[in-house]
Amino acid sequence: MSWMPDKEPEPGDRKSCDALEFAIVPRARDIGNFEVRRALPQAKRQMVGPFIFLDQMGPAAMPAGIGMDVRPHPHIGLSTVTYLFEGAIMHRDSEGNALEILPGAMNLMTAGRGIAHSERTPDAQRKSGQRLSGMQSWVALPKALEETDPGFQHYPAESLPMVTDDGVTARVIAGDMFGKRSPVTTLSDWFYADVMLEAGKSVPLDADYEERAIYVADGSVEIAGDVFEGPQLLIFRPGDRITVKAASPARLMLLGGAAMEGSRYIWWNFVSSSKERIEQAKEDWVQKRFREVPGETEFIPLPER
Repeated sequence: MSWMPDKEPEPGDRKSCDALEFAIVPRARDIGNFEVRRALPQAKRQMVGPFIFLDQMGPAAMPAGIGMDVRPHPHIGLSTVTYLFEGAIMHRDSEGNALEILPGAMNLMTAGRGIAHSERTPDAQRKSGQRLSGMQSWVALPKALEETDPGFQHYPAESLPMVTDDGVTARVIAGDMFGKRSPVTTLSDWFYADVMLEAGKSVPLDADYEERAIYVADGSVEIAGDVFEGPQLLIFRPGDRITVKAASPARLMLLGGAAMEGSRYIWWNFVSSSKERIEQAKEDWVQKRFREVPGETEFIPLPER
């Protein structure tokens, strides 16, 4: 998804949990057909592991004839992760990949040295109408791999490991969690999981990864006696094993990984350890040096900012 100007996420109430480093309240913004809530980046915290951008999309009810149309736009230096709770999105990119993204599937597009893509409502759902909700995140690439070849991985929901146990349902999207390993190939050490809890049920957030966070997409959770209402991003200090209990039925995204080797510059849809590389990407987009997305005739112009 293309970067859209948004209100800065707000620091939340850290409360009494010593293991909690930051609580971030995303700010909602209406982008036409649905709302997005941005939790990262934030002034006090740019990344959690390699996660440098985290948006919650919707939920939105799109009536017949109305759809999402994110025109072709470019990326460098990152991988995008699109994960849907509801609805469908048609993905097309400049490497020739074209497929429908469905709920529970893992869709990892690695931009590397440069890729362009579009995201639109599929024809069938545009005709009938649909509810759309999910998560859009960007994962910064290690410095040594920022210029890697672009590519796309798609894993259907049924190919990802599931954990089901008395009121707890979890899908391991990337990395290792709950004794399960995702088949998704990543260029650095990170994890991502979708967890649904019935009220009163709990899951651990182990200290296996250096940097960890929980995004409360829906409902509320209790940690060390404090209750946190969603939507909210809770970022934890390294080393402590955390137990997360649902104060009400809740849906959580668990995420994080190894700390990156330094901060990144981020401008529009470009992420890099080099300001000069971002300037080059700007010029490349203006001069139409990115490959075109097959089947597309539109594009998003470079922002004037």
